[in-house]
Amino acid sequence: MAKPLGAQDKLAFLLSLVPYLIEHDGVTVTEAAAHFGVSDDDMRDAIRLIAVSGVPGESSAYQPDDLFDINWDAFEDHDLIELTHAVAIDDSPRFSAREAAALLAGLQYLSALPENLDRAAIASLSRKLASGASSAPSPVAVSTRQTDRALGPLREALVAGRQVEFDYRDARGVVEHRVVDPLRIDSEDLSWYLRGWDHSREAVRTFRVDRMSDLRATEKEIVRSRGEVSISDTLFETSPDDLLVQMEVADSVLPLLGDFLPDGTRTTRGTVSGTTTVTVRVGHFHSLKRLVAGLPGLITVYSPAAARDAVADWASQGLAQYGQ
Repeated sequence: MAKPLGAQDKLAFLLSLVPYLIEHDGVTVTEAAAHFGVSDDDMRDAIRLIAVSGVPGESSAYQPDDLFDINWDAFEDHDLIELTHAVAIDDSPRFSAREAAALLAGLQYLSALPENLDRAAIASLSRKLASGASSAPSPVAVSTRQTDRALGPLREALVAGRQVEFDYRDARGVVEHRVVDPLRIDSEDLSWYLRGWDHSREAVRTFRVDRMSDLRATEKEIVRSRGEVSISDTLFETSPDDLLVQMEVADSVLPLLGDFLPDGTRTTRGTVSGTTTVTVRVGHFHSLKRLVAGLPGLITVYSPAAARDAVADWASQGLAQYGQ
């Protein structure tokens, strides 16, 4: 038996009813009542209320075209709800085809993640976005990366409290076998990271998921849990071994440097208007190259000379690939 609706629930019910009737043309009272979890009599009362609702015209008076209307013969004789006139609904802003396509691409990416695979809610939302756009969105497809497929086993091991093993290629290209107690999974831009207790280093380490290979979850229980080790909310922490690099960046870039600028970093005005000279900390030149590549034309590396050479050589190698 359906429960009586409170004032707040009744408002939410009425606000949802008209879009439902527009989407389900010719639905019976019983079917509509079952969908909203109300009694048949409550549904009939709501339909009669809709029929005297609308938006006043320019004269501030209600004219026939300013009110909702239904097929009264079908309603009274056959308990069938057919909405014959709706007002104001189509006046609300709609996503453009381009906006809807961008949102659909994001939903496709979410549905590709292991924990969201084939989620009915995401599929339903995608259909509503596509049908509610001002015009048909452009077809989009989001490919699944190897990184995304590796997240499933890592999350399962994290929840089960099991160790993982994998071969890891560091920024210098050196590959080592690692045994890790998974403690946390984070993301930064498009990259995913595993943070865990590294048994070979006997310390917490951060691993980029796309540098892992031959990943497998073991049946061994973890040795260190989240409560036994300290994990900073900062993904990249400074270290005494970090390299200090002086560079000149566009002012708009400063908020994007994030963890490369630890607290207390000093900045000065750059040699060019709209730029700032700053000293950043990087773990190695490989991360510096990725930083510069991600902000092309907005960063100039000054010192040390080894940092300038590393970035210049890397850029030259990339340019040579186009020539080939």
